[in-house]
Amino acid sequence: MAEKILMSEFKAMSKEPWTNIEAQLVNENIFEWSVALIVMNPGSPYNGGYLKAEMRFPKDYPFRPPEFRFLRPLWHPNIYLDGRLCISILHQPGHDEMSGELADERWSPAQRVETVLISILSLLDDAEVSSPANVDAGVMLRNDPEKYKDRVWSDLEQSKKDIPEGFVMPTEYTFTHHEVEANNFTWSDSEDEYDFGGSDSEAEMTMDEDDDNADEHVDTESSDEE
Repeated sequence: MAEKILMSEFKAMSKEPWTNIEAQLVNENIFEWSVALIVMNPGSPYNGGYLKAEMRFPKDYPFRPPEFRFLRPLWHPNIYLDGRLCISILHQPGHDEMSGELADERWSPAQRVETVLISILSLLDDAEVSSPANVDAGVMLRNDPEKYKDRVWSDLEQSKKDIPEGFVMPTEYTFTHHEVEANNFTWSDSEDEYDFGGSDSEAEMTMDEDDDNADEHVDTESSDEE
């Protein structure tokens, strides 16, 4: 079950412009992914970076959350020095009285890779500084935002060394254009692929029209007899 779900998600995520799921799985293992997040928000201090990471999935996925770790240092209040994240969605399911996290804030089998990666992108621009994994980054963000941005910029420049040869970094326009194409999809776009000689609803409409015509014919005959 886990393998089928992950393969389906792998194929879907490979089409997204804001992440680069490298074609080669780690050790050709569907439970280990090589991922890169790309922040396309021009107002973000993380914009322009190629944030390479690894994801490891448990054998009973999606009943337990994956593990996520950035492979290069990234200056952020909620990222540990070893690249792991402090984020609720990656915590085990259920309410945690110690941390105060509610069950709906943590992992659940309804979550997917996409929701995890989107949550991480949101966290980058909306840090939780009240309980930081990197205390120094949290203090710097509060007290000296410009110095914080300079430190992040330094990490982003290092991250660009991981951009694969031939890979074109997407832009905000790329993302917007991708969204427009997705929203402009119509059922007619797939008529050739799924043309099986008419749908069930079309057949029902034809039958209804035949019944109506038959009823009109009967009514006409009754009027003539009278």
